[in-house]
Amino acid sequence: MEMLDRKSTEINSFFSALDDLLDTIRQALKNRAPHLNGEKFLSNRNVCQMLQISSRTLQDWRDTGKIPFIQIKGKILYKESEVLRWLEEHVCKL
Repeated sequence: MEMLDRKSTEINSFFSALDDLLDTIRQALKNRAPHLNGEKFLSNRNVCQMLQISSRTLQDWRDTGKIPFIQIKGKILYKESEVLRWLEEHVCKL
């Protein structure tokens, strides 16, 4: 039986695969959104990225009642389904 050490290609390949998996897990955790009863909730940052708008524009839309949101003890969340529905309702049809 062959001894494997740090220099062997099998070990390097194994650790490289583990590094890729760890990167994937970190990215998934960074992009995760909380779920409640099957509903996905989005943060301000998530909505800004989704709609490609600034946080100030999003705040203005909240203040004027243009976009639905939920506020729980100062934390603002958006139901993903409501944001998508709102977006569909406000699509400019040519």
